[in-house]
Amino acid sequence: MTLPVTGSFHVVGIGPGDPELITRKAERLIGAAAVVAFHAGVTKQSHARRIAAHLIPADAVEEELRYPVTTGSTDHPGGYVGALADFYDECEERLAAHLDAGRDVVLLAEGDPLFYGSSMYLLDRFRDRFETEVVPGIPAFAAATAAIPAPLVRQTDVLTVLPGTLPEAELARRLADTDGAVIMKLGRTFPAVRSALAQAGRLDGAWYVERASQPEQRWLPVADVDADSVPYFSLIVVPGDSAHRPTASRLRSLVEVRGAQATSLETTETNAPAELLVIGLGPGPDGWLTPEASAALADVQHVVGYAPYVNRVPQRAGLTRHASGNTVEVDRARLALDLALSGERVAVVSGGDAGVFGMAAAVFEAAADPAHPEHATVPVRVLPGVSAVQAVAARAGAPIGADFAIVSLSDRLKPWAVVEKRLRAIADADLVLGIYNPASRSRREQVVETQKILLEHRSPDTVVIVGRDVGRSEESIVVTTLGELDTDSIDMKCLLIIGASSTRVEPNGSVWTPRWVE
Repeated sequence: MTLPVTGSFHVVGIGPGDPELITRKAERLIGAAAVVAFHAGVTKQSHARRIAAHLIPADAVEEELRYPVTTGSTDHPGGYVGALADFYDECEERLAAHLDAGRDVVLLAEGDPLFYGSSMYLLDRFRDRFETEVVPGIPAFAAATAAIPAPLVRQTDVLTVLPGTLPEAELARRLADTDGAVIMKLGRTFPAVRSALAQAGRLDGAWYVERASQPEQRWLPVADVDADSVPYFSLIVVPGDSAHRPTASRLRSLVEVRGAQATSLETTETNAPAELLVIGLGPGPDGWLTPEASAALADVQHVVGYAPYVNRVPQRAGLTRHASGNTVEVDRARLALDLALSGERVAVVSGGDAGVFGMAAAVFEAAADPAHPEHATVPVRVLPGVSAVQAVAARAGAPIGADFAIVSLSDRLKPWAVVEKRLRAIADADLVLGIYNPASRSRREQVVETQKILLEHRSPDTVVIVGRDVGRSEESIVVTTLGELDTDSIDMKCLLIIGASSTRVEPNGSVWTPRWVE
């Protein structure tokens, strides 16, 4: 039996607009195609076809894939998403008929096919049914950068590509946290994008480029653009040099960069140390950020902390963010002290309460280091926040209404023998116990051992509360018992509260611990 021969599906990038930027491979495939397909706007001629028109064979079958809608406004019963789903179903059916008949199909894609390209949705549908090939193309941002011309990123600069459809606050945050940036999908989003650039301190040096590589191409500073004139075929380029000026030392491939300490020692000759704030942001929602903390964050020039916590602070003009990983607490404390030493207004942020397994102790530890005596001159003030144990307890009822203790199961800063000794003492004293950092992907045995230790002193019926992602959309509160606790389900997103012998659960599910002891 002879199996039917099907055609091949080629998704071909044809660049940003200048026909001379089409690759030789794309030219060859288009010139040999039996079927050439291309997308078109609701009321416009296909831009992709215009670019490659001189390459399409006279005898090729042309399939125009005209969008039913380009914005979120439609009378389709499924809305914008439903209208596009039906559109791609129709496109799939039309092109599959050619492929099943043995005809090769070339789908033209502006720029690069897999960079915000519509062609990827048909590629998803065909890759498991037909032989497929993707030919890369020059993306629009590469042509835009060449048009300015300005180096987009150098050496270790980080480049971030952002859709202008992101919320303004999120755009501002990401722009402040990167070196170079490209912002796509402008048009109606332009006013919010320009505002985000200003909030991030990146408006100066940001370039608007319209119809890159095409005869109508133009570019000008973003600050000078008339928002009413911004078409779809436009983008913004934020060169890394706008964040880091290209000094001679920066352009050397091998350079010894002075640390933050050396910089601070130079500046302290003329500036008095500023007060360093250590701020607890609460466990999650903005409603748990105290007014005192919110006012303080609105006044500082720098925010230092673990990246997920820094990301919770809204970006604004005049604010510089210093985000870092999860195990460099003292290093980030030293950075904050250096900045404050130079007279800068600085906040170190923690989730929950900064004084409960947070950054407050790390800041005081760094300030007391005799290797850096200058840090001891920086005044430090800690602003309290809602702690995670308070949030979980409140969701459950009042389990910490009486004497309680809290312990972190992490043994990164203390030996497990110390943790075990404290667990036994707390269990023997019949205290309610809050457990932070119960488990991680690489540290699973501690929570298992904790359950065994507590069962030596407590009844298997002891009430246990498992709070996960409290205050966030994925929040869950599970009330169980010490004997039934599933340790395999526990991870770093959880906080546990182990009740005392007097802790009780009401018929409505509320958990509380009496204030008295009989």
